[in-house]
Amino acid sequence: MTEKHNIERRDVIKKSAGLLGLAALSGTVLSGPARAQENKYGIEGYEAPELDIDYWIDADGKPSSFSIAESKGKWTFLKCFQNWCPGCHSSGFPTLKAFSDEFHDNPKVAIAGIQTVFEGFSSNTQDDVRKLQLRYELPIVMGHDPGDPKGIHQSDTMLKYRNGGTPWLILIDPDGRVAFNDFRVDTAKLIDFIHEQVA
Repeated sequence: MTEKHNIERRDVIKKSAGLLGLAALSGTVLSGPARAQENKYGIEGYEAPELDIDYWIDADGKPSSFSIAESKGKWTFLKCFQNWCPGCHSSGFPTLKAFSDEFHDNPKVAIAGIQTVFEGFSSNTQDDVRKLQLRYELPIVMGHDPGDPKGIHQSDTMLKYRNGGTPWLILIDPDGRVAFNDFRVDTAKLIDFIHEQVA
């Protein structure tokens, strides 16, 4: 990778960081590996790991699939949630709904909702994924990624992306790098930013 390409990538990530409201530390917006090292959560700036999830359903509730590799070349939006999570219902699902309604049929955008279970295992089941899809009228692929209640509680997605909990948002750029990886986002600014990128 050339120095010019590194500079261009930093500029894109910093632009997205500013638009998406990342924290400014010491007067400087940190993004990419610098932010990931400063923050114990997230892997911004790093290549997005593949998802290892066995349960996916399409917008009609039928078995489906989703792949980070197959989404390369698109802006990929992943929203992680749990059924019993109050913050997911108050802010996470409204963000997912607004983004999905705006971009679910855009060929330059890939969207998936993932129930990343790390607690309340009996209240965050595969069946709940379809119930939530119907409740919020989500026209997207959704998956269920359970942790192990008797072992490592965090799901595979949470471990790979260093999620801090739910609701959690992961935005991956078309090159397959994580551009945003955190709890909250300004939904309107996010939508405006993606419109600019895919115009």
